[in-house]
Amino acid sequence: MNVKHLAIIMDGNGRWAKARGKVRTEGHFKGVEVVRDAAIAANDLGVEVLTLYAFSTENWKRSADEVGYLMKLPALFFNRFLKELMEKNIRIAMTGEMDQIPADTAKVLTSAIEETKNNTGMVLNFAMNYGSQREIVLAARKYAEEVLSGKRANDLEVDQFDQYLMTSEFPPVDLMIRTSGECRLSNFLLWQLAYAELEFIDLPWPEFTAETLKERMEQFKKRDRRFGGVKG
Repeated sequence: MNVKHLAIIMDGNGRWAKARGKVRTEGHFKGVEVVRDAAIAANDLGVEVLTLYAFSTENWKRSADEVGYLMKLPALFFNRFLKELMEKNIRIAMTGEMDQIPADTAKVLTSAIEETKNNTGMVLNFAMNYGSQREIVLAARKYAEEVLSGKRANDLEVDQFDQYLMTSEFPPVDLMIRTSGECRLSNFLLWQLAYAELEFIDLPWPEFTAETLKERMEQFKKRDRRFGGVKG
């Protein structure tokens, strides 16, 4: 049983830094290196899509200094690691609303997406300025517009709804991991996680390793996924 779509809530950067007498941004800086390690490990393990919760619609509530630093991280990440990702045939994607992201950050993301668009390996998908409830509302609006314009009847079925979501090109999530001990979804991929296996681990994101991921993937293979049915 393989993981086609792996999703990770990268939690605990700030707390990891504060516990070591550092400023929160140092935790985010360390987290960038871990993103690279996790992406390479997931690719090596045969994951088709890795979605990372990079910045939520609620994260705008943080201090201006911290938000400003977080918006610089994509440039830091791609300047250091894009060449390696290209060599690994990894494609960059983004789930979220680009038009609300600062222009410099949007330019960096758009450039990485464009540069890797022809790669055919794993998709490294950043959930950036993303909130699942908003995504579902926007999807409902798209469907309503089609009905009102006469493009389709009011006959939407559950298995058709994902075509209106921002993740329409990806399969449903198989495994979701959240680091740093919090046991909640925080408005992340609520529709896509309907039958995902969930792992909440105490390890903060800066301490997450390729070996950690391998262990979680091995645990996933032992799960009995019945999707509401009964086997045997």
